[in-house]
Amino acid sequence: MIRTIEILFVIIIISGAVIATSYFTVLPSPREVSPINLRRLSFTTLQVLDSDYDLSRAAFQTDNATAWSGLQVALSASLPSNVVYNLTVYDVNDQDGQVYSYVSSISNAASLSTSDVSTYTVASSNVTFNFTPQKIGEGGGGTLYILNCSDANGWWITGYTAQSLAQDLYNLLSPYFVNTIMVQNTSQLAQILSGTPLQGEVLPNAVVINTYGEAVPIPTNYCQAPYSQNNYAYYSYYLGQRVNLYNWTWSSIVGYPFYYVSNTAAFSGVQNNWGIYGMQMTGPGGSRAFLEGINNQAYVSNTNAVTDSANRQVTFTQNVLDKSNYYGIYPSTYQTSTRALSNSTLAGYNLKVGLNIFNPAGDYLAGAIYNHYATGSSNITGSLLALGLTRTPDVRVTGIGLLSYYQPRLYASEYTAQGTSRLVILQLGLVGSV
Repeated sequence: MIRTIEILFVIIIISGAVIATSYFTVLPSPREVSPINLRRLSFTTLQVLDSDYDLSRAAFQTDNATAWSGLQVALSASLPSNVVYNLTVYDVNDQDGQVYSYVSSISNAASLSTSDVSTYTVASSNVTFNFTPQKIGEGGGGTLYILNCSDANGWWITGYTAQSLAQDLYNLLSPYFVNTIMVQNTSQLAQILSGTPLQGEVLPNAVVINTYGEAVPIPTNYCQAPYSQNNYAYYSYYLGQRVNLYNWTWSSIVGYPFYYVSNTAAFSGVQNNWGIYGMQMTGPGGSRAFLEGINNQAYVSNTNAVTDSANRQVTFTQNVLDKSNYYGIYPSTYQTSTRALSNSTLAGYNLKVGLNIFNPAGDYLAGAIYNHYATGSSNITGSLLALGLTRTPDVRVTGIGLLSYYQPRLYASEYTAQGTSRLVILQLGLVGSV
C-alpha cells in the first residue's frame, strides 16, 4: 500500500514538472527551426539568371524597358513566394574617385530591414579579351608555306584531304607568322624551290608544312631525269638540299616522310599499290635521300629503313604540355606511333634534336624537330619536323610542335575601357521579417 502511494506521488511530481515547463517554454517558429539560407539563395539566383548572359545584358540595358522588365519577371519566377528582393546595379570605375556609381534598381518590397545579400560582377558583351601573338621570324624570315597543291594526292591522312588539313593549319598557325602562303599547285612549289617568292615574301628561314602525309607533291618538271632516279628518291635529295640552302623547317605531319611522290597529271596512270592514282612509291629511299641532301653529301641510293614499325603509345613531353596550356592547343595527351624515326640513324647526318615533342621510346622518337649543323659549325642549316604517328593526322600536334619550338610570346590586350564592368547586388528578405 505504501509503495503504491509513493508511485502516485512520483507521477504527480513529474506531471507537474512537465506542465510547468510547457507553460513557461516558448517554442521557436518554423522559420527559425529550418531557416532559408538567403545568402546562398541570392548568389545561386544571380548565377542562374546569368547562365545565358541574360543578367549581363540587362545590367547594361537599364534604360531598355523590355530588357529590364524581363529581368524582373525572371527574378520573381526564380524566388519562392515568401521571399522579397531588391536588386541594384552599380557601374564599376577603375579610375580615381568613386569606385561604384549607382545605375538602377528593382524591388518588390518597400524595405528590407532583415536580409542577406550577394554580389556578382558582370562584363559588357562589347568587351573582348584576346591576345596578340608575337610573329615568328620578325627579325628575318617569318614565312609559313602550307602545301595545298590541287594537282597532288595524299597518303596516310585517312579521313582527310590535304586541302582540308591545309585550311585547318592556316587557321591555327597564320596568326603566329609574318606571312602565311598557301602553295596552291605544284607549279608554285617549283617556283619557291627555285628561289622565287610567290608574293614578295621572305623565302629564307621559312617553315614548309607538307599536308600530304607520307606523300610529297612533285612539280611536273621534276618528273624526269635526274630527279626520277631510284623511284624519284633523288627528288627527295633535292628537297633536302633546298631545305639546307634556305634554312627551311620542313614539316612532315604524319607517317613515314618522303615515302611517295604525287602529281596527278604526270602519274595519272600510276597508283601506289593501294588504289590511289597520281602517286609513285619511293619507299625508304626517299627519307634517306632527303637526309643526304640536307647534309650536303653525295647522293647514294639507300633503301634501308629509318623508322620503327612497332605500334607504340607515346606521350607528350612536359615541355610541350606546358606550351599546350600557354597557347590553348590541346591534342590528346596519348598518341599512337608506328613510324617513329630512329635517333641513332639520324645522328649519322649531322642532325641534333632541337625539340622532343614526345617522350622517347628507346632509340625511337615519335615526334621531334631535328636541326642540321654542318661539321664544325654552330649555325643551323635546315630542320626537319617528323611526326611518325599513325594514319589519322591531328594538325594540333603539328601546331603545338612548331609553337613549342619557336616559342612566340602572347601579349594580352590592355584592358582600359571605361564602363565595361558592373556590380549587381541582390538583397533578399522574408515576408513578415522584422
